[in-house]
Amino acid sequence: MLFSQYLRRINLKRDEIPSFNKYPFNLPSLKTLNELAFHPNVTFLIGENGMGKSTLLEAIAVALGFNPEGGSFNFNFSTYDSHSPLADYLKVIKGVEKPRDGFFLRAESFYNVASNIEELDKGDGGRRVIDSFGGVSLHEQSHGEAFFATFLHRFQGNGIYILDEPEAALSPLRQMSMLTRIHDLVNENSQFIIATHSPIIMAYPHALIFEFTEEGIKESSLEETNHYRIMKQFFDDKNRMLHHLLDD
Repeated sequence: MLFSQYLRRINLKRDEIPSFNKYPFNLPSLKTLNELAFHPNVTFLIGENGMGKSTLLEAIAVALGFNPEGGSFNFNFSTYDSHSPLADYLKVIKGVEKPRDGFFLRAESFYNVASNIEELDKGDGGRRVIDSFGGVSLHEQSHGEAFFATFLHRFQGNGIYILDEPEAALSPLRQMSMLTRIHDLVNENSQFIIATHSPIIMAYPHALIFEFTEEGIKESSLEETNHYRIMKQFFDDKNRMLHHLLDD
């Protein structure tokens, strides 16, 4: 399989951090982080809420030159400055080749990206930005349809794609379709770094999975993750699980 590793690893500049007792450096994942090396194709960041995976993913995206609220390298809008200073304390080690495409997709601020596209396309002349997303306003589609239109049309290959909880708007069937799209783009020399809670998405073959826990970050397999084990336990014996959850 062909690939280009655009992002090789990150290092946390621990000596420059003023205090590990303040956010975001007090997060369990950052207290013990020195270095994180990425898979040339697909790397997953997983874990319970509050462990720091989305915070680290955002910092990686910002350090690579993406807008904190999402979009391609060319997006520079800002609706609310809420990102952490973590990016300033990351050393990014890139590969030899530079990506020709890239996108930072975050579920929580995708509406803002869609709105910015509408604003950009109000100008006269030139190719519309929305044409790169399939030609239909993202606001005129369901959240899931807009997400998938972005995967399908805007992601063009030879790029690095940073995705924060892309499953938030996708049905299980669409999540499976997303695996196909990821595979197509990997075969077109693309690299993905994805924060997710979805065992379906993290099932992509040969991917590297980093699980964020109270003890720090550890490499894991799909079957070893809490996400997979809890979902499997639920569907293997749904009634027993529901009894424990709902019994007074």
